Amino acid sequence: MIPRQYLRENPEEVRDAIETKGVEGVDLDRVLEIDEQWRQLKAEGDDLRHQRNEVSSEIGELKQDGKEEQAQEAIERSQELKEQLQDVEERADELEAKLEDALLEIPQIPHEDAPVGDDESDNVERYRRRFEDLRDLPADVIPHYDVGEDLDILDFDRAAKVSGGGFYFLKGEGARLEHALIQFMREIHREQGYREVFPPVPVRSKSMEGTGQFPKFVEDAYRLGGDNDEPYDDDDLWLCPTAEVPVTNMHRDEILLDDDLPLKYQAYTPNFRREAGEHGTETRGMVRVHQFNKVEMVNFVRPEDSYDRLEGLLEEAEEVLKRLDLPYRVLEMCTGDMGFTQAKKYDIEVWAPGDDMDDGPEEGGRWLEVSSVSNFEDFQARRAGIQYRPERHESAEYVHTLNGSGLALPRVMVAILEYYQNDDGTVMVPEPLRPYLGGQAVIEGHDPVGESAVGAGERE
Repeated sequence: MIPRQYLRENPEEVRDAIETKGVEGVDLDRVLEIDEQWRQLKAEGDDLRHQRNEVSSEIGELKQDGKEEQAQEAIERSQELKEQLQDVEERADELEAKLEDALLEIPQIPHEDAPVGDDESDNVERYRRRFEDLRDLPADVIPHYDVGEDLDILDFDRAAKVSGGGFYFLKGEGARLEHALIQFMREIHREQGYREVFPPVPVRSKSMEGTGQFPKFVEDAYRLGGDNDEPYDDDDLWLCPTAEVPVTNMHRDEILLDDDLPLKYQAYTPNFRREAGEHGTETRGMVRVHQFNKVEMVNFVRPEDSYDRLEGLLEEAEEVLKRLDLPYRVLEMCTGDMGFTQAKKYDIEVWAPGDDMDDGPEEGGRWLEVSSVSNFEDFQARRAGIQYRPERHESAEYVHTLNGSGLALPRVMVAILEYYQNDDGTVMVPEPLRPYLGGQAVIEGHDPVGESAVGAGERE
């Protein structure tokens, strides 16, 4: 969250951030009014506390001088002050709770260099990579959802039978390819100095608040043992939407040492999100799903280092696509598309040539986001209470947190199934992945199983 002092001193900048990020439902004037009332009550409480301390001292002196009647009057006055102070503190606590809730609704202030814009059309492309020497593709690249089913390595119908829409089975060589990608990514990030974490999948509401998922995006989460429309407590559990949540909250309410920083963690997790987009060509297959695998990179750094680290984090995420030799581009996100918690954000989009989209490159196909690389500055750290002490004798300060996917698996799989497709409908295995598949170079698929396959005339 933003600091209260910043809100008091820069209300118009906060108002601009709310507007440029397109955040609705925030009555900033009401928040400022609550803050002013809270400060007035705090001042009144301090004055009452001072008066009571003076009266308490006076009581002792009066008793010592034998002035019992005056001492009794002072005792009664002290009791009145105590009751008044209790009333003021209770009202101040109520207002502070309202203020804390209101501050959770206010977005991060965008970095001054972030492009100002309304939506994805205002994002700025920084560069493209790996388009100079594209491999020879089939005349008509088969979309991943069709080639996956043709090879019997993807199964959407059976997943819908088991779990509903927005899920899929990976089978045989498809499952092996995804496992290979996970191992491949993890090893790259280990080379880059990341410490591995295998976090729990259920996360508490308090953890979701700490990274900024709550209260803004409750409707997108999978709740355990309750309905999303019902009020939630700090200890209620939710399925992890991204490893950013458990890994960042590992250090919630802790003070790190300067020697600890920078801290670089990587974590593989399955992730769960209700919002999967409208059905159609753009979301068909593995592009928008409710469950997906991802390797996440989370960084804790000194404030003065965070923007250099952001550029380094971007390079670390890109390295996966470079080694896989997949064409991609990097976008700098505008204020209206960067998200609630980010001060600055880059998106990495891989090229998938199977489905032509209006906003795709001139070569055809479409862009698929595989990583968002973000600097949250101290926004998450304030919500989660994560600090560090520059020197042992100095006051603690809030760290800056950053994260980036390294990478999201389904869309990388889409890109591989389409970009590495052969004329005969098989798929080449990218060379860096072959050691994880026992040297296998081509995905040739499997025969379907069951009576339905026989009935369809696909197998004798």
